[in-house]
Amino acid sequence: MHTVRELLAEKGHRTLVYVGPDDTVFEAVTRMVRANVGAILVMDGGRVRGIMTERDYLRFVTELGRTARDTPVLDLMTRKVIYVTPDTSVQQVMAIMTEARIRHVPVMEADALLGLVSIGDCVKRLSQDQEVKLRTLEAYINDSYPGPAAP
Repeated sequence: MHTVRELLAEKGHRTLVYVGPDDTVFEAVTRMVRANVGAILVMDGGRVRGIMTERDYLRFVTELGRTARDTPVLDLMTRKVIYVTPDTSVQQVMAIMTEARIRHVPVMEADALLGLVSIGDCVKRLSQDQEVKLRTLEAYINDSYPGPAAP
């Protein structure tokens, strides 16, 4: 069973994209587009204060009728941030995301932010695991599985 710690290690060191709560929605969306990400963390003094996603922005555009250039991220962000620890299994993260209907979760250890994982990261990891299992089963069925030869 793979953990989020392993998932972050596989992703490699990436600079996290974030904004401050007083930055504008326009600035947040611009950073998301430049980094090709679907969510951006809202940080204040080194602490996670919220998260803004593409979905949050779409709701903003359709429901609030305000301009992105004049609205602070604070007015739009999701304040209750669901997070996981590095020892959470990838399967558990998928279950959490599915239940909460979210696609991104920060990874926290104590009060330290270690990274951000997406549902795409989890699906990729689980797909790789399934591929290995399938190849192993095919080798076993085709009698090419490494091991002692049959008598």
